[in-house]
Amino acid sequence: MQTDKYLFEICTNSVESCVAAQAGGANRVELCAGIPEGGTTPSYGEISVARELLSQTRLHVIIRPRGGDFLYSPVEIQTMLKDIEMAKQIGADGVVFGCLTAKGEIDLPVMKELMNASKGLSVTFHRAFDVCCNPQKALEEIIELGCDRILTSGQQATASAGIPLLKELHQQAAGRIILLAGCGVNESNIARIAQETGIQEFHFSAREVVQSRMEYKNEAVSMGGTVHINEYERNVTTAQRVKNTIASLQ
Repeated sequence: MQTDKYLFEICTNSVESCVAAQAGGANRVELCAGIPEGGTTPSYGEISVARELLSQTRLHVIIRPRGGDFLYSPVEIQTMLKDIEMAKQIGADGVVFGCLTAKGEIDLPVMKELMNASKGLSVTFHRAFDVCCNPQKALEEIIELGCDRILTSGQQATASAGIPLLKELHQQAAGRIILLAGCGVNESNIARIAQETGIQEFHFSAREVVQSRMEYKNEAVSMGGTVHINEYERNVTTAQRVKNTIASLQ
């Protein structure tokens, strides 16, 4: 396989991860905060510094005011519109969002409002697609809205598990929209996903665990209250894992 026919987007959780993605040869990053919640809108500072440091890699920003479902209130939609405006002013190349109705359909009125605010930017409909009730119908509606791509795992826990639907949707799309396969994509499965689906854009994180440099540690205290995580380690994209995953398609 030749990698020049493929595009690689890295799901980045920080400016540090953005820079590593660029060093590893990524075509694009999706910058997110709140990764354990599936990604939320990053801060002005994060977007701005990422824009300053990314010279070879396109910068897309997730527009998602909170974790949880994709049924948004009027206030949340207003927030999303402001965040799109902010991303555009900073110089982002694209934005990533998706809205559903209570019945699991694409929320067309809200999406049209967000699409209008996103003029001039590339738009990815994110993994809200994976919890919609009718993916074939949703695909046609998202094409009609004018989105550039859909990030999807084929409505399964991972893209490798979602191969059958990914293949079907890629064939249904027939070049009218890009299918971006994501969730659990890594060195060991990216070639199989590409071969079995025909998809040519991939979304992955390529993260490794980095230990804290703190010498003094008080592990009895949790910053998340009742939610306990190891606060003396973090997951960061590494250039080498990006390179290794891309090389897996060769």
